[in-house]
Amino acid sequence: MELDAAANSADKCLPFEIKTEDITHDDKPRPYLCTVCNKRFTRKTYLNRHRQIHIVENVYSCSECEKRFSSQSSLISHKYIHTGKYKCIECGKCYQCRKQLATHRRSHSGEKPFECGVCSKRFARAGGLVVHRRIHSGDKPYKCDMCDKAFSVSGALNRHMRVHTGDKPYKCSLCNKSFRQSSNMQLHKRRVHSNSRPYHCPYCGKTFKTNIELKRHVHVHTGAKLYSCSHCSEHFTEIIQLKRHMLKLHSEGT
Repeated sequence: MELDAAANSADKCLPFEIKTEDITHDDKPRPYLCTVCNKRFTRKTYLNRHRQIHIVENVYSCSECEKRFSSQSSLISHKYIHTGKYKCIECGKCYQCRKQLATHRRSHSGEKPFECGVCSKRFARAGGLVVHRRIHSGDKPYKCDMCDKAFSVSGALNRHMRVHTGDKPYKCSLCNKSFRQSSNMQLHKRRVHSNSRPYHCPYCGKTFKTNIELKRHVHVHTGAKLYSCSHCSEHFTEIIQLKRHMLKLHSEGT
């Protein structure tokens, strides 16, 4: 295998690799679904190329990390991660091509070249601007085939689909309990398995495991009564107060 023979094409990012990056970051509508792994693509040609990973053996192996690829061109592009040709001088991360490195560098420089024409909010990636614009347009191109709910980003649709499939891909490493979302798993770990209480009340200094618990507690100091009784007009600052009220006045047999 001769890396130099294809260096020029890899230096510009291979056409397929560019589209893979676009699929990951720009959040364009993806009507073409892979029925094997549920990935979606913007064009049928990209879907057809992707399908090859399910039907063709990955015969091209990276000698550095043993990752395997279905084509020699994909392997060549991947190897630039190990050679350090496209290496970030700030953090040392390596990328497959100049375009990926240039995009990454914005995380250090703070550069945000993509501006919303409606509210002037700026973004480091074009995909971020594409998603943001849907706030102003109300566009929700990602529709659930099972309940007709619609979403502005594909990630939200993917998370929603787990409600129908029952899929819980995020497992707690400490008790093996499973969750539909990564954020729910992290919250579970803090609540159940950690003694850390990083959230401090600015009024009394009391500490809490989660920001949600802190927000609920602050109502005690502000006087906000967000918990209302469904049987009468009483309102309470804490959920425990509402529960006591319900047991005392509205439980059966009283």
